[in-house]
Amino acid sequence: MVKYSTDVDIDFADREHILKLVRHTPAMQVNDGRVRRHNSGVYVTDIPYNPLTATASIDYQEAEDRGYFKIDFLNVNVYKLIRDQQHYDDLMSGPTPWHRLKDRSFFERVIHIGNHYDLVRTLEIDSIPRMAMFLALIRPAKRHLVGKTWTEISRDIWTQHQDEYAFKKSHAVSYAVLATLHMKLLDEDLDTQGQ
Repeated sequence: MVKYSTDVDIDFADREHILKLVRHTPAMQVNDGRVRRHNSGVYVTDIPYNPLTATASIDYQEAEDRGYFKIDFLNVNVYKLIRDQQHYDDLMSGPTPWHRLKDRSFFERVIHIGNHYDLVRTLEIDSIPRMAMFLALIRPAKRHLVGKTWTEISRDIWTQHQDEYAFKKSHAVSYAVLATLHMKLLDEDLDTQGQ
């Protein structure tokens, strides 16, 4: 059997809407010998089911080793701020307020990056690719790149090492798009308040 390493996340404003429409089995995980429902993982294909826990009967890590495919349906509250498709389209096609990242109070409100203001003072983020690299840089496996230039960081940031927690480029870019969208929403809110 071919072993696949899967890590699929799908973001929703409210995951319950999709879960009502899709036949699924909640993933199960064992922590310190205790069985519990996984926070976000579900299986949309057949997997052994435990009716007592209303979850899969196999821990999600063992299930992956056996070839089962878990998908994480994630609640992302940023999406609740989008009024409709036109609002989203307008935000995404409009300018990004990169300059606002210099303002600590603004920066600290941005999803995924808010706790890393001291680092952004040394690295100017002015594009989605740089936001993606910044998000990867704040993970443990890439902290050794702190203090380097964007050019130096770009040479090693996407190199994966098996034994350390690092962001894959695909995840970092999707998180960067979300952080950028959040910046635009925060900026829009400040503009309506006249700030």
